[in-house]
Amino acid sequence: MNNYHPSIYEINARIFLKRFGEKTKLDEIPDSFINQLSEKRIDYLWVMGVWKTSASSIEKYCFDEVLIKEYDKALKNWTKNDVIGSPFAIDVYEVNESIGGIDSLLRLKSELNKRGIKLILDFVPNHFNADTHLLKTKPEIFLSVDKESYLKDSHTYFQPNIDEEKYFAHGRDPFFPAWLDTVQINFFSSEARKFLIDTLKNFVTVCDGVRCDMAMLALNNVFKNTWAGALSKKNIEPLQNEFWYEVIQSVKSVRSDFLFIAEAYWNLEWELQQLGFDYTYDKSLTDRLKYDSALSIEEHLKAEIDYQIKSLRFIENHDEERAIVAFGKEKSKVAAIIISTVMGMRFYHDGQFEGKKIKLPVQLGREPDEPPNNEIAEFYNKLFAITKEDVFKYGEWSLLSPETSWEGNNSFRNILAWQWIYNNQKRIVVVNYSNIVSTCRLKLNVVGYPELFELNDLLNNQEYLRSSEEVYHTGLYIELKPWQAHIFSY
Repeated sequence: MNNYHPSIYEINARIFLKRFGEKTKLDEIPDSFINQLSEKRIDYLWVMGVWKTSASSIEKYCFDEVLIKEYDKALKNWTKNDVIGSPFAIDVYEVNESIGGIDSLLRLKSELNKRGIKLILDFVPNHFNADTHLLKTKPEIFLSVDKESYLKDSHTYFQPNIDEEKYFAHGRDPFFPAWLDTVQINFFSSEARKFLIDTLKNFVTVCDGVRCDMAMLALNNVFKNTWAGALSKKNIEPLQNEFWYEVIQSVKSVRSDFLFIAEAYWNLEWELQQLGFDYTYDKSLTDRLKYDSALSIEEHLKAEIDYQIKSLRFIENHDEERAIVAFGKEKSKVAAIIISTVMGMRFYHDGQFEGKKIKLPVQLGREPDEPPNNEIAEFYNKLFAITKEDVFKYGEWSLLSPETSWEGNNSFRNILAWQWIYNNQKRIVVVNYSNIVSTCRLKLNVVGYPELFELNDLLNNQEYLRSSEEVYHTGLYIELKPWQAHIFSY
């Protein structure tokens, strides 16, 4: 079992680079930024949006009514020139020359690796851009349909070239309308699988791992159910092995430490972990943190250790509302404490540490000016000063059980607590995940401690002397205001 709990930071390359000049390249990212990541002991940098997209698709697909509303909300003075298309509608897996091309990317990777940070890039298995050059050179890898299907549903299916009687499916999630700027890969095509495996094998010298967009769409059952009509018309049957099993086995045979991260939903995370994914999104924890009580969160954290250790914990990313908006300031801070001190991979999004509020549509190539929230910035600096220590990276985690502080007081149910132990280091994390003052007793194993021992609250710079006998038999008394926490060293 992997006993290391890494952290990852996401940037949108097409936006991030412009902060340092309109024509900044990947290898011109300032050393100061990389040093800040290193000081926080960030293990991976996910550089989203480096691959070539198709400029020709922007006018056709990026100005629908829904997207325009999103642009208006995020960037009041946007113009058509600010719309550069989705980075997830890829033309070909070549690094965009506007951000420096492959040589610039390799120099960035070298600088990151020197500081102990590994580079993660996008892999979008489900689809390519609807205007991709591959429709001409590799049409066999895409899901084609007949003219009748196209005429019945010209939203889901399209004709790339008016002069050719060839029809293809747009990429889609079965619960939503098709993504019109994409063309669907046929996961039941051996040619498609070979093409994608060969593509990924070329990644192993370019980056240290991939974040796989909408990974569950490639599962045999999901793909079969999503495209049942189109597949049955052409008598297309599933291949024997799951797509991800073949992909991950093949790539890891070339480079065993190449990391696979799955964007995953619909309770399919465990299945994807069994197929070889190193980490899978834990959207369930995000949603419980947003909407549920401490009891619901605690229940989630009782899952099998093997599952938890491969879960990627987050409170915001480019698809989610900003944490400070979704949670509110105080709740967002305590939610950040939780995701930073449980097992698995801890995920942070560019702008999260500054308390940014605006969720930017991925199609935009310019961001609004937002002043940093100094209180949030100071909070994250404090949090990382604590959580970058070995005990939170290599330690053994265990859930603790708060008990009532006196009969009839049920506020202990609002409190979450867990322990980390590594060599001689011990940490206790205690969180009041509610909007009322809550109290509890927490029994700790302090056998061998002196009668009076010291607890140091690293988060709040407080020291406490407590009776080891009382803490062992009755429990440490905890009283926390709403959305507050302790991180004790003892």
